[in-house]
Amino acid sequence: MKNSYFNRDSLYEIEYFNGKVDTSSIRWVNDCECILTKLNPLSYQDRPIQIRIINTHDNGYTFEYSFVGDSKNKQRGKIQKLNKKN
Repeated sequence: MKNSYFNRDSLYEIEYFNGKVDTSSIRWVNDCECILTKLNPLSYQDRPIQIRIINTHDNGYTFEYSFVGDSKNKQRGKIQKLNKKN
């Protein structure tokens, strides 16, 4: 299991993973599906990612994700909302 932390608004997602920060633009396809595109891709592995929310619960959701155009290799993950620290 790997953990990542991110902040998201209607246009961007800023992710913190393994001591690195990365920013992606967000394009919402519908209420449960979006495409994340890295603003500064460094390699072929930084292709756009399609995310689809499968179900929601009190403090988060379960989702499927894959590279855009590669629906055969979907993975699943869980998001848990953390309270902001002041």
